Amino acid sequence: MKDIENLVRNKLLDLKDEKNKIFVAKLLPTINPDTILWIKTPIIKNLVKELIKQEKNTFLYLDILPHYYLEEYSVHTALIENIKDFNLTLKKTEKVLPYIDNRAVCDSFKPKVFKKYPKEIYEKAKQWIQSSKTYTIRYWVWIFLSNYLDEYYSPEMVSIVSKIKNEDYYVQMMQARFYSTALAKHPKETIELLKQKKLAPFIQNKAIQKAKESKRVDRKLVEELEKYKISQSK
Repeated sequence: MKDIENLVRNKLLDLKDEKNKIFVAKLLPTINPDTILWIKTPIIKNLVKELIKQEKNTFLYLDILPHYYLEEYSVHTALIENIKDFNLTLKKTEKVLPYIDNRAVCDSFKPKVFKKYPKEIYEKAKQWIQSSKTYTIRYWVWIFLSNYLDEYYSPEMVSIVSKIKNEDYYVQMMQARFYSTALAKHPKETIELLKQKKLAPFIQNKAIQKAKESKRVDRKLVEELEKYKISQSK
């Protein structure tokens, strides 16, 4: 396994992109810059395709944790996305999630096979959003947002996401994104929740702000949303 670990790291070091540094640094202010190689996501994806074609032991990389560089986690999650077996994909996803500590890796990780098993993933998501890990929670709210607000929507999701009690900015931002999107696609249940003003003020107000900025939310609804802002004490 050490061979594949060294191979991946050396290839990533060869791809290090200082020109991308300023852009990424703004996105990830909480990450130690020494652990970032500033490589763009499409380049990582191409590297993974190359590794799968050329190295028979590539998937042994999934048994190596933790990693040092952010991009090593990007390779790791991209490899998981290339697994076709559902159970193995889920197993490897659950194994890596506790190690993810940034939104760049978290929000770009979406195994396609999950969409083929909506019921199973839905139940898993309900379990994992109770985690104590910031990016594990964020990830599964992201899965709700990206996979379950259309064909597989269930009204209970609006309530489930509201019950996440976590004060981390990156969790609450994803909750706000979830509700702003839900306002566009399922306004009835979402507006009823906002009327109750039970969400944390930051989540509620940010969701309203994002809904107002969105072209997908009905303009009459946007005007109504102003009534549901929660004043925040200084």
